[in-house]
Amino acid sequence: MDMIDRQILLFLSQNARMPVKEIAQKVSLTSPAVSGRIRKMEEEGIIAGYTLVLSPDSEKNKIHALISLSMLPSDKDTFLELIQKLPAVQQCDHVTGSHSYNVKVCCSDMSELEHLINQFQKFGQTSTQIILSTLLDRKIPLI
Repeated sequence: MDMIDRQILLFLSQNARMPVKEIAQKVSLTSPAVSGRIRKMEEEGIIAGYTLVLSPDSEKNKIHALISLSMLPSDKDTFLELIQKLPAVQQCDHVTGSHSYNVKVCCSDMSELEHLINQFQKFGQTSTQIILSTLLDRKIPLI
């Protein structure tokens, strides 16, 4: 991956729907050359997919929280099955330290958050932090 590939990734990370023609103009290449580079990065797994990011205003009245969970390794598969079915779960990280997992959730209200916490407590001890505001949110690391 060279500097031009990095520039292409930067433009796509800012706007995944940016036309190839526009990217080509910005990096001084032809559209077919840029398309080829994008296709190659997709095939190599550098670009794993494209996603939709909702406007922060659509999340305005939601409760975002981090739920840390300590549990036995034998419960992992059952826990993973559960969180796959819960639309409020946005992210789950297996972590080191005093907890096994950190789960980022987005709930419609406190009742939904409490219900999630109760479900997680069946697997072990939890600790919950409500997110007051997000000061920095990088979706991908800058290359």
